[in-house]
Amino acid sequence: MDQKTSNSMLPTHLAIIMDGNGRWAKAKGLPRLKGHEQGAKRVIDIAEEAKRVGIHYLSLFAFSTENWKRSQQEVEGLFIILETFAKQYKQRLLNDQIRFVVSGDLSGLPKTTQNVVRNLIEETKNFQDLTLNVCLNYGGTQEIVEMSKRIAKKVANGDLPLEAIQESTLFSHTWLGDLLPPIDCLIRTSGEQRLSNFMLLHLAYSELIFVDNHWPDFTVTALHEALDQFSHRQRRFGKES
Repeated sequence: MDQKTSNSMLPTHLAIIMDGNGRWAKAKGLPRLKGHEQGAKRVIDIAEEAKRVGIHYLSLFAFSTENWKRSQQEVEGLFIILETFAKQYKQRLLNDQIRFVVSGDLSGLPKTTQNVVRNLIEETKNFQDLTLNVCLNYGGTQEIVEMSKRIAKKVANGDLPLEAIQESTLFSHTWLGDLLPPIDCLIRTSGEQRLSNFMLLHLAYSELIFVDNHWPDFTVTALHEALDQFSHRQRRFGKES
């Protein structure tokens, strides 16, 4: 797939479960955090290429609500890497005019991480070509629970008639409101084949692509191979073939 590829063959919203940082590091005899550091560097390469080919939304699973179960050393290290990433790559995001947003419960993160992330969100809020959505302290079922509470509160207060609730109502009450369209294509790296509680509402009709590369080895070439797979899928949305 090259610059001449039709945008109609591309996903509007691409999502990636970035799996395998720890296994990449283990295979090289390195500490797990070295894998996360290398994985963070990969994010910008993939985001820049996604923008170049014409993808408008890129969602990345960075830290789930279940990841708190990992060792304290690894969790603390992950947030240090995140803060370093935000500081080191801010200028590239600004230069590339990539909008940075976050899905998830930011209030549960360390204060220093919150401040760095919120600053990056604010500084890139007016960019429109590519929205980079990083899912932090995120769980798909948790998002649905919070979404349901917001809708229920509006119904109870008389602000939203029960019969007015429809599919668009659900999307507009997710963490980012109706900013993100449904996901067209999900890529999961490192050979795992499950959703892991990731963006369940947005994934309803997504094409799923599983690749063996660990995330630090997921190059721009690997991205194009996955996008080529997507371009050959027949998306029926319930219709006959």
